[in-house]
Amino acid sequence: MTTPADEVAFGVYVHWPFCAQKCPYCDFNSHVRFGGIDEARFRAAFLRELDVTAQRIGPRRVSSIFFGGGTPSLMQPETVAAILDRIAALWSVDADAEITLEANPGSVEADRFRGFRTAGVNRASLGVQSLHDDILRSLGRIHSVAEAKRAIEIARSTFDRFSFDLIYARPKQQPEQWREELREALSIAGGHLSLYQLTIEPDTPFAKLYAAGKLTVPDGDAAAELYAITQELTAAVGLPTYEISNHAAPGEESRHNLLYWRYGEYAGIGPGAHGRLHLSNGHIGTSTERHPETWASLVEKNGHGIIEETPLSPSEQADEMVMMGLRLVEGIDLDSLWRRTGARPAPAVIGALLADGMIERVPGTASRIRASADGRFVLNAIVLRLAMSFSNDPGLRPASLFPPAAE
Repeated sequence: MTTPADEVAFGVYVHWPFCAQKCPYCDFNSHVRFGGIDEARFRAAFLRELDVTAQRIGPRRVSSIFFGGGTPSLMQPETVAAILDRIAALWSVDADAEITLEANPGSVEADRFRGFRTAGVNRASLGVQSLHDDILRSLGRIHSVAEAKRAIEIARSTFDRFSFDLIYARPKQQPEQWREELREALSIAGGHLSLYQLTIEPDTPFAKLYAAGKLTVPDGDAAAELYAITQELTAAVGLPTYEISNHAAPGEESRHNLLYWRYGEYAGIGPGAHGRLHLSNGHIGTSTERHPETWASLVEKNGHGIIEETPLSPSEQADEMVMMGLRLVEGIDLDSLWRRTGARPAPAVIGALLADGMIERVPGTASRIRASADGRFVLNAIVLRLAMSFSNDPGLRPASLFPPAAE
């Protein structure tokens, strides 16, 4: 199946892989270089990989750019400016394109915010993680609560939009503790807030502590209570959930992350970056070399750092589209799924999931479903049941997918 142009936005993800310190819960592609880095070399490599990507995919209209990491706020503003200038030279950039940069709220990075704004960044995403100094230390963060609050105020006065992250369902965290902390966070938040439950990721220091019985996290029931508090308090102040871990006022959602969840197209630039490209001969997933210096050497040699390129079959695209779309409160449009991939879930499976209360029809739509509040806790199981039932029967129209009892 082909993808209608009006259904797919295009974004650019730029991965800066360096951090001042590795956090014990983090499994992102981040690296510490105590001796410093050759930033000029990496800047040249980013620009070269952008050039080769543009040569390959041709014209695009960029709706969003996201600098992730790692800690992109460790970059010099001149590096950010050079990358944005090159993107604008290679592709058409929407006048209102969202340009986000992730930042740690340490004082040095915060002082650079004005330089990033001058470079073209219009949205900041701050990794605050907690509003308690002792918790920050236990999470391996090197900023203080005072520095975080200062960075929030600088972001508020510098950028058009800003967001910050908190982590909850932490070891020994009690519901009333989270309620108090979240209320404080909401009192200083802008139009967007990301609230993530702590997960124990493989091959991290936290995973080793957890396996040794030296670290415990809230069980399923306790985590569900914390999640319910999160939904209650955010909705009460006009920042309802729009994705499992993200909350925003209407119109303040992260457009770049929506691009991912709506299964749009994006180029992944930098060490360890992933991309999804829609080419004339099919859809592909790309992955670049994770080790920063090795990536730079590959780019200098080949023009890019891609080490894995995977053609995505229509059924694989359908799996990914459902997995991403069901994270959203807006859900996924089964009609769009059919147009883009040729796949349709079996009506019997949809009926069973509706009856079990795991999914629900989105009010006011003809062919859109979403995970229910209960279903969000077993999302992987829902995706698997739907994917196992996919059919490409040309006689099965999306409007006929819902059983009569669900009408």
